[in-house]
Amino acid sequence: MALEPGLYVAATPIGNLKDVTFRVIEALKEADRIYCEDTRQTAKLCAAYAVRTPRAAYNEHNAERVQPDIIEALRGGARICLVSDAGTPLISDPGFRLVEAARAAGICVFPLPGPNAAIAALSAAGLYSERFYFAGFAPAKAEARLTLFRSLARIDATLVFYESPARLAASLGAMREVFGDRRAVVAREITKIHETFDDGTLSALAEIYKSGAKGEIVVLVEPAAAEERAGDAEIDRFIANALETLSVKDAAAAAADAFDIPKRAAYERALALKASF
Repeated sequence: MALEPGLYVAATPIGNLKDVTFRVIEALKEADRIYCEDTRQTAKLCAAYAVRTPRAAYNEHNAERVQPDIIEALRGGARICLVSDAGTPLISDPGFRLVEAARAAGICVFPLPGPNAAIAALSAAGLYSERFYFAGFAPAKAEARLTLFRSLARIDATLVFYESPARLAASLGAMREVFGDRRAVVAREITKIHETFDDGTLSALAEIYKSGAKGEIVVLVEPAAAEERAGDAEIDRFIANALETLSVKDAAAAAADAFDIPKRAAYERALALKASF
């Protein structure tokens, strides 16, 4: 069947080139153009499967400039594949804006599912998987990283992060500081020759990686314990009491300081509680 006009969001291997689907290879071969984060990276996959479709870059550096041309081509009936360097596009890469613009323009967007590092890591980590929260890459700056972790501390789900080798030890240490010494898994080089899954407490893993790490990394942290999650009720009681004498804004600010939670989250809680009175 001939490829229909539209934008194809194509998942590519995260390591082992054999993990690509038949459907993705067919689409790459039949498309008018492939847009990639890095054309050199995608060239390896294309060479392995004799894909000769022209390639062009679409990444965080040129997205604003080239996106109008892509949308114009799609309006004209082009068949375009969007790929990331590895895994599923839009997951920690810049494809969201292109898909959003295509949808807004009435262009068909087709998902071509396949590899994803976060899901692959979760499937083999041995942690609770019924509910998980994907947080992507934590901020590079220490204080911003701590702020993010604090906002996630009471979530009743396994937390999933991507991390760079250079920041892994620092992130594990910050997680230990905020989450407590929870069980966690560091998954590295998934589907590659040196694939590893290290399971232990956050402090033990921070010790393992204190001298650095190599490769693509996923960090998974077990959910908050029941007693940690009970803190939500405590926060609500604090805010409800504060609202007896303070405005919503001041009650939220007091709660944010008392419990070290994001001000926006505290404000939203205060608004909801005020509305329920």
